[in-house]
Amino acid sequence: MNIRAEIIRGEGRKPILKAKRPRPTETKGLTDIAIQREESRRSNNRDKDRFRLENASFRVTFQGQHFDAELINVSGGGAMIAVDLLPHIGERLHLHLGEGAAMECAVRWIKAGRLGLEFAHETQLGCSDDELAALLREVINRDFPEQKFTSREIQPVEAEPETADQRSATRHPLIWWGDLHHGSHSWHVRLRNISASGALIQCPGTVRADSEVLLELHKAGALTASVSWAVGDHLGLKFDEPFDLRKLSEARPRVTPPSWMRPVYLENEVQPDSPWDEAWNRMSVDDLRTELEGYLKR
Repeated sequence: MNIRAEIIRGEGRKPILKAKRPRPTETKGLTDIAIQREESRRSNNRDKDRFRLENASFRVTFQGQHFDAELINVSGGGAMIAVDLLPHIGERLHLHLGEGAAMECAVRWIKAGRLGLEFAHETQLGCSDDELAALLREVINRDFPEQKFTSREIQPVEAEPETADQRSATRHPLIWWGDLHHGSHSWHVRLRNISASGALIQCPGTVRADSEVLLELHKAGALTASVSWAVGDHLGLKFDEPFDLRKLSEARPRVTPPSWMRPVYLENEVQPDSPWDEAWNRMSVDDLRTELEGYLKR
């Protein structure tokens, strides 16, 4: 008697064990299997890393007034803060992460006493209007020949003084990058702002305060500096020697996208006057060329 056949087939009787079904020939990966989610998603799945902070209090400036804010998290594109403040969506404020490090932000959402902030895109240059115009003009002439200025020389003339609001309404679209070296480590970093005495950079690596670093700006030179503070992926640098911002004209910047990309959860908001579609009054390279020509004609 075949015991195995008796157990599996039952030889005319009901089998004790069911026969195995052949596996399908088409195999599927784990991503093809649908799993029912039992609870709502709790983690943040944005493309950029966010650094969660605890007991991090910083100053916020809004309409000339200062407020104490708790910085909940920060990333390369923005931050979440808790503050006793109720601005409108699209309004601007400055987040002070450290000494000399005021980051211009736009309010993108408001909920339960918390604000979602988007950081300014372009590198902010800490110099006078005349120095800024000269630097940007030289960069455009050399690095963007398709937007070349006219060959005629234009002499600047006396102009009526501009208010701070008027100056902040015209924004260049250029971003400078560099490399930060600390010990045996090196990172490609983004310059959020830079002045003669220091810089605020976005760095993917971990560097502690008081560390000695080298900021390499390629053709613009290399600067020795110390880390004044570190918050998330942002570092405040203090240069050992004053930096001449005109040297930045030797380093080719990148051009930031002309518009801010609306997040998926706001994709149905299509009103023409929606603050989500505002490009922060950010100019294209051609608009910047025209603006600088007009500046020099005044």
